[in-house]
Amino acid sequence: MKLLKWIVGILLFLAITMIACTATLSKKMPETTAGDGDALADLMLEATNKEAWDTLGYLQWTFMGNHHYAWDKQANIANIQWGSNEVILDLDQVDGKAYKDGTLITDEDKKQKLISKAWNFWCNDSFWMFANFKVYDPGVTREVVELPDDSGQQGLKVTYDSGGVTPGDTYIWALGPDYVPTGYYMYVGILPVKGVYTSWEDWVQIGGAKLSTTHANKLFDMEMKNLKGGHEISDISITREQLTL
Repeated sequence: MKLLKWIVGILLFLAITMIACTATLSKKMPETTAGDGDALADLMLEATNKEAWDTLGYLQWTFMGNHHYAWDKQANIANIQWGSNEVILDLDQVDGKAYKDGTLITDEDKKQKLISKAWNFWCNDSFWMFANFKVYDPGVTREVVELPDDSGQQGLKVTYDSGGVTPGDTYIWALGPDYVPTGYYMYVGILPVKGVYTSWEDWVQIGGAKLSTTHANKLFDMEMKNLKGGHEISDISITREQLTL
């Protein structure tokens, strides 16, 4: 009985400590201030060249070294590879073809499991690749707020009320003097600490559009590698068959 009480006491102490640390490290969601969220979003999009992004035909990248993407942007079909798996995914229908060790999977349940996993990977990894171009996605609201760092500077609060796999998440973009993002504060369900700042840096141009290839915070670092893109499939390293359903 004493041992049980000791274990319960330790667990209770750890739980209280975790709650206290989370509350201490978290940043309060700032209130909306006067300003036009759409106008600030437009300045960010202009700074990162949304016009060039809209006309981009193909994009390829590797996320964290193990998720490999090739995207026919106009057809909205992606080739997603990890381990011995390959999925050709219609991003509008969330359906497609799946392969294991190069062999087409015909079992419907096994196919759908891989498609579901590929879709979850896409929703997360593509956001880290080009979230700066997703501020006008359906179900998104845009507001002007003061940054949570007490600097008094304005930021762009973007809330995803629907879409993807984690609706309800909010990001507050910090913008440089040229309106190119320097990072954002994350208010997301998956993280217990709210307001974690994550950098957006090492910007490169693909077809004229600006994309960030490095993100870092106190919890993790991310790198986007093998980044290629252009207006023709020859601008990326994949065959037409691998982007055809």
